[in-house]
Amino acid sequence: MAPIGTVTRKRLFGGAALYCDGLTFAIIAFDVLWFKADAQSAAAWDAIDAPLFTVTRDNGRVQSLPYRRAPDDVYDDPEALRDWAMLALEAARRAPPKPALRRKRAARG
Repeated sequence: MAPIGTVTRKRLFGGAALYCDGLTFAIIAFDVLWFKADAQSAAAWDAIDAPLFTVTRDNGRVQSLPYRRAPDDVYDDPEALRDWAMLALEAARRAPPKPALRRKRAARG
């Protein structure tokens, strides 16, 4: 991954979020690598039948997130890993920035 940029990780619900130069481009969940995807990259992911990342909430609702399961060859082929990671990083760059969370101030009495 070195030619792409500096990759870091942060813990995320039993897995990890992977960042490249501050952008989230992948997650590791359930011991599987999932890459960021969007409408522009959908055709590439659909061509390999890569499923969307889904999670079932406590209320039974199934939620999809814009991540696709990495193909198996990325685990053994550094070039494949870089190619799919670049596709994910491009999707991350196109994503609109998330608004900053505001902290609630305690009511002063």
